[in-house]
Amino acid sequence: MRQLDLFSALQSSTEGIDTEFKSARGGMPGSFWESYSAMANTQGGTIVLGVAEKSTGLVWEGVPDAAQLRTVLWGQLNDRHKVSTNLLRDDDVRTVEDEGRQFVVVNVPRASRLQRPVFVGPNPMTGTYRRADEGDYRCSDDEVRRMLADQSDTPADSQIVEHFGQPDFDPETVKQYRNRFASRAPDHPWLLLDDAPLLTKLSALRRDRATGLEGATVAGLLMFGRFEALRDALPGFHVDYRERLSDDPAVRWTDRVVPDGTWENNLFQFYLRVMQRLSGDLKMPFQLDRELYRKDDSAVHEALREAVVNALVHADHRGQGGVVIERYPDRIELSNPGSLLVSRVQLLQGGVSECRNKSLQLMFQLMGGGDKAGSGMDKIRAGWRAQHWRSPRLEESLQPDRVKLVLPMVSLIPDEVDQALRVRFGERFAKLDKTAVQAVVTAQVEGSVTNSRMQEITGEHSKDITGVLQSLVRDGLLTQQNQRRWASYRVAEDSPQSGDDSPHLEADSPQSSPQLGGGSPQLPPNSPQLDRLAGLSPEIQGLLPIAGPARKNKKLPVDQLKGLIQQLCDGRWLATSEIATLVDRDAEKLQSRFLTAMVREGVLELRYPDVRNRPDQAYRTVGLSNKG
Repeated sequence: MRQLDLFSALQSSTEGIDTEFKSARGGMPGSFWESYSAMANTQGGTIVLGVAEKSTGLVWEGVPDAAQLRTVLWGQLNDRHKVSTNLLRDDDVRTVEDEGRQFVVVNVPRASRLQRPVFVGPNPMTGTYRRADEGDYRCSDDEVRRMLADQSDTPADSQIVEHFGQPDFDPETVKQYRNRFASRAPDHPWLLLDDAPLLTKLSALRRDRATGLEGATVAGLLMFGRFEALRDALPGFHVDYRERLSDDPAVRWTDRVVPDGTWENNLFQFYLRVMQRLSGDLKMPFQLDRELYRKDDSAVHEALREAVVNALVHADHRGQGGVVIERYPDRIELSNPGSLLVSRVQLLQGGVSECRNKSLQLMFQLMGGGDKAGSGMDKIRAGWRAQHWRSPRLEESLQPDRVKLVLPMVSLIPDEVDQALRVRFGERFAKLDKTAVQAVVTAQVEGSVTNSRMQEITGEHSKDITGVLQSLVRDGLLTQQNQRRWASYRVAEDSPQSGDDSPHLEADSPQSSPQLGGGSPQLPPNSPQLDRLAGLSPEIQGLLPIAGPARKNKKLPVDQLKGLIQQLCDGRWLATSEIATLVDRDAEKLQSRFLTAMVREGVLELRYPDVRNRPDQAYRTVGLSNKG
């Protein structure tokens, strides 16, 4: 296999999966174990030994002795002083040859809930790593403790909260829950019980046989708790529903449900209010009864209930940010604190059930919400397919851990998009199969498409999707942007367009060179930097004095560079290419190492938060000048 073919094969086999290249000329590199831990604790990935990753690009050097390196690898994998867990099977480690050189390719799976944290050395608090866009990072003590907590077979919500009991429950909420339970299962024997024994059956009240401790559980307080009790017992607990249905930029929210002292902010009351608003504003004819159900309940109703209940029962309610549900004209977004307890592949395939709050799950099941068989995502996707809407999209972020489910309410293949693509590509588009059509349409509608996004839409294997995407590239319908974990595809010959209210021009568009601002650095007439600067609008060029320290110093401290980016994006939207040109940095590295992290930190906001990979994506500083 030739070197170029080797690179292509590795790229194809790992597209959409994190990939790390490491030199192994001196034997097993020490950094291998940090990447092994990081990938195992995140989404898995591939480590290729024998390839040096340098500033000039990849250097395919090979390894001196692949057989010996593999022997060392397996020996260290089974050494608990080196690493806590061996996740690999024989077929996860293979040797690939290229022009007489040997490379060792290691596929690292995502660790299960019971296996995490996977750590290097004897101490999980100092040897646990995870993988973000910027690369491997050492986990904080809080992240490790949350992984350890998720290992427990005892559900997080079954814990007894000392000094809290039935008087801390809201009687009206308990009454409403009993009525809802009765409407779904009128003959259930638990309904004959008084409140205290019923609450005990629901695990809202519990007695620990070993210690004799008894009282309200975390689940009981979350589901039925009074406002004051929740505030005292779970100070980090938060729920928030927001509607942004107005086109008026001065109107931040058209409706909002947030704990404000006017209602008991437990999960049951929050659920009632959210379902009323979500179902009432859908652009489809249906009505709900007082119990929020109807006899001819549709697939989309079931999908909505499943999505809301999933966000509530899978959340780490001691985590940061709380449960947030946002309603937009074209989508619904549900996000909750905590990490996924199963892999994305398992979640998409269905049939695997892992729940962080099993008592809450039971409570919602008895009143008709939530699924225990691992088919929750299947129900959500089926409901959306029934409406011919675009497939739901799942996102997982770190620092802090959050899971977001995006439910688009736009047509899977909008007529106007279909017609436009047929006009542009003619027979090439007309002859495409279903999967290929969905890939091109998704790239057009969402700005770009990735391997993982197509897995969500089609349920097909990543390797099959890679073949489809690469075929579309060869046929001239898509063009590939970036490599490895940043790989995405957009419609060929489609110049990214900013919105009508965009204050800037695309940095890469061909333009005549305007006069540079007075604060611009003096550059040689034929300088590549001058060509890049010439593509900026006069307004953006006026920001060059702010960017001056970054342009003069390639080793500017991280905090200083982030501060400059904040200044540049204050009060305006800037594309990645524009920021990179201003600070004289590589665009891809700037986005992966700085911009993505700053969005996660809440310092920057995305212009198009629902489609993060849009080619015309832009960033703006979160600050007073942007509020309103």
